[in-house]
Amino acid sequence: MNPGVVYALGAYVVWGLFPLYFRSIEQVPATQILAHRMLWSALLVLGVLIVLRRWSWLRMLRERPAVLLRFTGSAVLLACNWLTYIWSVNNGHVVEASLGYYINPLMNVALGTLILHERLRPTQWMAVAVAAAGVLWMAVGVGHLPWLALLLAVTFAGYSLMRKIAPLGSLEGLAVETAVLLPVALLYLAWTSRAGTNAFELGDWRLRVLLMCSGPVTALPLLAFAAGARRIPFSLLGILQYLTPTLLLVLGVTLYHEPFGPQKALGFGLVWSGIALYIGEGLLRMRARQPAV
Repeated sequence: MNPGVVYALGAYVVWGLFPLYFRSIEQVPATQILAHRMLWSALLVLGVLIVLRRWSWLRMLRERPAVLLRFTGSAVLLACNWLTYIWSVNNGHVVEASLGYYINPLMNVALGTLILHERLRPTQWMAVAVAAAGVLWMAVGVGHLPWLALLLAVTFAGYSLMRKIAPLGSLEGLAVETAVLLPVALLYLAWTSRAGTNAFELGDWRLRVLLMCSGPVTALPLLAFAAGARRIPFSLLGILQYLTPTLLLVLGVTLYHEPFGPQKALGFGLVWSGIALYIGEGLLRMRARQPAV
């Protein structure tokens, strides 16, 4: 299997299980959780760079300021996506969050064809159309314009595209993004300390450990995702991403007992039919290319 597929699937599985983590710290405001994700991710990435002694990429930032500007943009998109997702999960909008991540792969496919000029075969277009029909059906079921879902989809699709064409590797790129976000996180946490609302200072040792764990919980899947994005077509990356919202729906129904009526079941079935069609077509073409034994 293409290593990029393995990396991407690993990231999507972890992201699909994120509600288990965020629900364990739901008493912490979403903005503080976001700040801790920035802080501990930056420290973790810095530690890895120190161990590996990988600093040659800093020369590129000095010689090409546009690279730093590009990663600043991806960092802003990432922070917006994080904040929206945390707020959605901890305020009872898991279903709408899952809808956002159902919409996001379709945006990946669209960006891959329009900007990266990736070509889809007719069967692949059919698979995307079937999946899009399922997403549209679920969006209608929400009963209103799903702003949270659209914001999640737009921010992460933009971030995915920027990481796909980024000139730095996954670790180095994440180092730049977390370095850009770190001053904002430190200033905000210092302000909460002065205001007497810092959850890390007021909480017990268990809460502090959970907040510190936001570093590896955040950084490891992002590293895997960035590594996968650089190794596989952007459209395939979008199709594989359906794993994340599917896990979100499974958790919502089985663990959090959210309603899952016939309308959601039909949309769910259409999405997975599209995924099966896309993957099946790729497997058949791969087998046809192999020389006969």
